[in-house]
Amino acid sequence: MRRHARVRARIKGTEARPRLAVFRSNRFVSAQLIDDAKGTTLVNAHGREFKGPQSVQAASVGAAIAKRAKAAGITAVVFDRGGYRYGGQVKALAEAAREGGLTF
Repeated sequence: MRRHARVRARIKGTEARPRLAVFRSNRFVSAQLIDDAKGTTLVNAHGREFKGPQSVQAASVGAAIAKRAKAAGITAVVFDRGGYRYGGQVKALAEAAREGGLTF
């Protein structure tokens, strides 16, 4: 809990560069682009939309969030790993989002 709070306290998203927030549960991974200034979610994607192992789901979520962000005119984001270690599902999601055209 403390690691999650510490990481989230340092990262803020704006309208020009929203926060790409990652959440992991025991079964799924989800991501959303958040404008912290307004407190609104701009784009989201969830692992329930995709089939396959968790790392494949995470990569699919990353690709989907990148595609939806580009459709909304967003290319630059701030990556918020949410206190999770950068590996496995989080890394797969981040790399797929980068390959999809998001810069962070």
